[in-house]
Amino acid sequence: MKQALGYLAILCVASVSTAAGAQSDFDKVEITAQEIRPGVAVLFGEGGNIGVSYGTDGTAIIDDQFAPLSEKIRAAIAKLGAKPVKYVVNTHWHFDHAGGNVEFGKAGATIVAHDAVRMRLAKGGKVAGRDIPPDSREALPVVTYDQGIKLHLNGDTIDIRFFGGGHTDGDSVVYWRKANVLHTGDLFMHRLGYPFIDTASGGSIDHFLISLGQVLAMIDDETVIIPGHGKLATRAALLAFRNMIATATERIRAMKDSGATLEEAKARNPIAGLRTTQGFIGDQQFIESVWSSLDAHGH
Repeated sequence: MKQALGYLAILCVASVSTAAGAQSDFDKVEITAQEIRPGVAVLFGEGGNIGVSYGTDGTAIIDDQFAPLSEKIRAAIAKLGAKPVKYVVNTHWHFDHAGGNVEFGKAGATIVAHDAVRMRLAKGGKVAGRDIPPDSREALPVVTYDQGIKLHLNGDTIDIRFFGGGHTDGDSVVYWRKANVLHTGDLFMHRLGYPFIDTASGGSIDHFLISLGQVLAMIDDETVIIPGHGKLATRAALLAFRNMIATATERIRAMKDSGATLEEAKARNPIAGLRTTQGFIGDQQFIESVWSSLDAHGH
């Protein structure tokens, strides 16, 4: 595929019941590369967008999609003139972003992620109702952090920052200071409607909005944004996305605080018309996820 798919489409591919069927679907996937700035690129394929830092110091990738795509990812990186992958950074633990860990880990790459990512990969759990088994030792991050870490690589300083999560409890963003490029993971999915708040993985709508506010404060109008899914974006697009979510959340919160039930809120739909683009999370699903988040984390 030339662009990343919505999350439900990804789930359909990842949940194919037979190994042969799943392999057949992945065989059809095309990994395409786009250079953003010298030494910085993005790979589009099936699953989360992959950021790439490459140069004399070696290659680092941000997320790695699915294990069956690892050879195609390596081939796309080689076409950039880059060396084999030396570092993998996971923005969060979801299988469409960290599924390739096992292959890159076996090949000797150092995997870096937030503490919660290692914990969830090692433990397994549920994502969108799908049971995710514990990952193998080779797939686990070997370098973890609480609030952040830096990579000094290929003439740039790459900040890996945790602002409190929101999509899950382990979301990180990755920022190239010199190149002025930001990878948001699934804290931002460009032109794909409402976000997925994975409350089963510690996601929180309030943390989501706080994290986006922190991200907006660290970038400018010249920043090129690699979203978790979708095409490259600008700060203005990220700001519009946050404003949409903030408005929707306040409307849902107000109904909840008024004593309405979830079913009443869904029936009255206080967020009707807010979405400017279609996506895999509809109004009803977003109301449910925000309601669940407020129940879990307070409001």
